Amino acid sequence: MNKQQTAPLNMTQLTCFKAYDIRGKLGTELNEEIAYKIGRAYGQIYQPKKVVIGCDIRLSSEGLKQATIRGLNDAGVNVLDLGMTGTEEVYFGAFHLDVQGGIEVTASHNPMDYNGMKLVRENARPISADTGLKDIQALAESGTFTEVEQKGTTENYNILPEFIDHLLTYIDPQKIKPLKLVVNAGNGAAGHVIDAIEQKFQELNIPVEFIKIHHEADGTFPNGIPNPILIENRDSTRDAVLQHQADMGIAWDGDFDRCFLFDEKGQFIEGYYIVGLLAQAFLIKQSGEKIVHDPRLVWNTFDIVEQYQGIAVQSKSGHAFIKDVMREHNAVYGGEMSAHHYFRDFAYCDSGMIPWLLTIALLSETEQSLSTLVENMIAKFPCSGEINFKVADTQATVQKIFDHYANQNPVIDYTDGVSLDFGAWRFNVRASNTEPLLRLNIESRADQNAMPMQNYVDELSRIILG
Repeated sequence: MNKQQTAPLNMTQLTCFKAYDIRGKLGTELNEEIAYKIGRAYGQIYQPKKVVIGCDIRLSSEGLKQATIRGLNDAGVNVLDLGMTGTEEVYFGAFHLDVQGGIEVTASHNPMDYNGMKLVRENARPISADTGLKDIQALAESGTFTEVEQKGTTENYNILPEFIDHLLTYIDPQKIKPLKLVVNAGNGAAGHVIDAIEQKFQELNIPVEFIKIHHEADGTFPNGIPNPILIENRDSTRDAVLQHQADMGIAWDGDFDRCFLFDEKGQFIEGYYIVGLLAQAFLIKQSGEKIVHDPRLVWNTFDIVEQYQGIAVQSKSGHAFIKDVMREHNAVYGGEMSAHHYFRDFAYCDSGMIPWLLTIALLSETEQSLSTLVENMIAKFPCSGEINFKVADTQATVQKIFDHYANQNPVIDYTDGVSLDFGAWRFNVRASNTEPLLRLNIESRADQNAMPMQNYVDELSRIILG
């Protein structure tokens, strides 16, 4: 017989629940008691037979993971503990094994004194605010947990060998040319996967040399929190590429669901052009496939997809939207300029390992350097990179931009924020969901006598700030 526990009188508001995941300051917003309640609520709402759980290398992660496991077990859920993992190993476990969900304890690139969780259901479908996260929050806050007759069990499981086998399906080992790669795990969770891939490459005689920096997993982050999207975090990878005359540099964030690429000259590659690279890598193998992209910057993606006989499909930014559109259109790949890349054969989840594997396959296939591949794209379709403006009223500012360009009759698209296309150049401007920021992206067509990019940046900056 299930019996209902009475709810405590003080229903505490949990502030660690965000739009897509759970993140909060340790001690006040997230602790082991809260983690227990989240595990218990997840188990009670979804009633899975079995889930996988892993955690990153933060010093608090193991304790939070164990508390979550206790909550899951008390809700009658059996748990496979994957140990120290990146987020995508949990995603992989959630669709590859006979389980009905997964949880990764991670705060990704947040500060030292934060932690959090990413939650998925069966087949690694995301749980976000509009697909169940609010229900988990409400139950964790109320504490009205149901007692179960039989508690769940926990066993350790090593997902790594199966995960590595899956990753290798994205390349043809015979075709990989000799390459030297700098890999920077940022003392996060990526190192153990790189070691396992390196071992596999040696067994298969794949001629790739790995130069490892900041490789050891270390929850004290001796080299700072890894987040290479920040310019100040790129020097170590760039310097190592130049020092070792490597063919490419790869750096990850802490839970390695995002990777960042550097060419052989040590230049950081904007995420936008990587979408083009990966589209090319897939379409060389299989023309006619669909590629999903966000509307912030589009022309280079259109150009590549057309060149290699694919079909481009536009989606609103954000993982929930991209994954839905990919499922709807059976797209092989979806990419965002924010360094999130999603793959059909990876249950539509994002991965920070598949992109660099596809890139080394592309370098081998085309026999071109990474800088050549990317510089050709940049020359045809220069872009500004994302520029953020603090404004008092985002809607009024967008209206001001509209008014300024109305007489030029641009083609207008409202997929995400607003895009104005003038033929030789276009821009997308969108308001941040969380703060009074406008995010601006500009691109141009070099073959249509576009002005230098800086002219467009200056003009829009004057309108926005004026």
